[in-house]
Amino acid sequence: MPKLTTYNVLIGVIVAIGTFGYGYGFGVFITSIGQPGFYIDFNLDPTSKHTANILGAVNALFAAGAAFGALAQAPLADWVGRKRALAASALLSLIGAAWTAGSPYLAMLLTVRILHGFGLGMLICLVPLYLTEVSPAHCRGLVSGMTVMGFGMGYVIVAWVSVGAYYSTNLSMQWRLPLALATVGPLGLLIALPLVPESPRYLCWVDKNDEALKVLERLHNDSTDPTNSAAHAEFLQIKAQVMIDKEQKSSYVRMFTKPSWRRRSLLVIFIMFASQATGVNGIANYLVIIFGDLGLTGVMPILVYAVYAVIGTAAAFYACFVMDQYGRRQLFILGFPILAVNLLIEGLLQRQYLGTGNRAGNGAAVAFIFLFIVLYQFIDAPSFVWCAEIFPTNLRAKGIGLSMFSYFVGFITFSTPGPRAFRDVKWGMYLVYMGLSIACGIIAYFYVPETKGLPIEEMGALFGDEVALHMTSDGRGIVEKPDVEQVEVQAAKV
Repeated sequence: MPKLTTYNVLIGVIVAIGTFGYGYGFGVFITSIGQPGFYIDFNLDPTSKHTANILGAVNALFAAGAAFGALAQAPLADWVGRKRALAASALLSLIGAAWTAGSPYLAMLLTVRILHGFGLGMLICLVPLYLTEVSPAHCRGLVSGMTVMGFGMGYVIVAWVSVGAYYSTNLSMQWRLPLALATVGPLGLLIALPLVPESPRYLCWVDKNDEALKVLERLHNDSTDPTNSAAHAEFLQIKAQVMIDKEQKSSYVRMFTKPSWRRRSLLVIFIMFASQATGVNGIANYLVIIFGDLGLTGVMPILVYAVYAVIGTAAAFYACFVMDQYGRRQLFILGFPILAVNLLIEGLLQRQYLGTGNRAGNGAAVAFIFLFIVLYQFIDAPSFVWCAEIFPTNLRAKGIGLSMFSYFVGFITFSTPGPRAFRDVKWGMYLVYMGLSIACGIIAYFYVPETKGLPIEEMGALFGDEVALHMTSDGRGIVEKPDVEQVEVQAAKV
């Protein structure tokens, strides 16, 4: 079986800078609304319904831009390749971040947040797309899961930057400096991209087979496999599957008319919308406000959010490491109901103690919010991996784009009314999220298949599509499908 090499990890880390940029760019506004200078500069009353509507609009416009960026990346990635598409999306994100930080008026901030969201929406699709296409099958959960690790680290860094910025005597600097630093992730990706190869699956798709084989040989370089049999076997499988896939017309419309593609499309729409239906961003986007309602004052809401980000990211790392052991499906069918129980307890605690001076009760409510983000990671991490790995090469970019479009529609659905909902409905929102989490768990149990350890060229078998060649269990040969004896053909001889 091909080993996870240092080169595999290096590629994963470099490309995950893209989702680091997304995590930072997304999370920066969560902390900005906890800075006094933000409200002073824009003459906003933090307690008014008008301000709550403005905050909802800023997040909604960002998500709208990201949703359309998710769809736009697909034709670009299929046309110019995964690397060039990553570079283009990083450049757009860089420009959007710079303009956001320099916005002198609220109207401009609202407008350029759309551009920033557009670029980051492309990035959050292209990173798992690329990582899925370069990952060994047996550790794809870990390598592709670097998508989640990347934006988790973005959340952590922006949270602690914002804690430091809170102490600035320059009120504008309190929120503009963290926004300006959102340029670092996209810029870092642009600088580092020349170090990574083009996706071997894209190269096969555009008939650059010699280049594809060279990339695979480097990806699977292993002293225990001197003949590069693993690389040759994977090359044969990719090439054979691409020949079949090229016979299919691929479009967004076709994804909903061909039954096997329709099932996949509906499932990725469900998975990503379900991750938002848990209330994660409806809660997280206004967490500094919620912490204030629970009795925290001054810098404490931002500081506690920073700790929240660290704990959540640590859980995301752990989820990515165990995903290849326990599987994606298992994490889904356990994660949703357990999260529902947590949401019920959180809602009941806030019903009892929200707005009171009971330190023990408010402390318990904060603790269960922390537990919430830990449990959520066991749904979030496999969501990105699963949605990226189930489509064939001709549909993968479109499929991921569709899934992330659903993700951002869910974001808008549950996040935009968040400020008003938590001020008016209060603890009742947790019961809404609880009910949705239970429903999502039931759907996942009956309809989501397991994908761990399966080469992505063989995913079609789970949905009734033709698979050209099957890999042997050690990943170093292929199985001739017509032969019921499963005669192994050593790829090194080809």
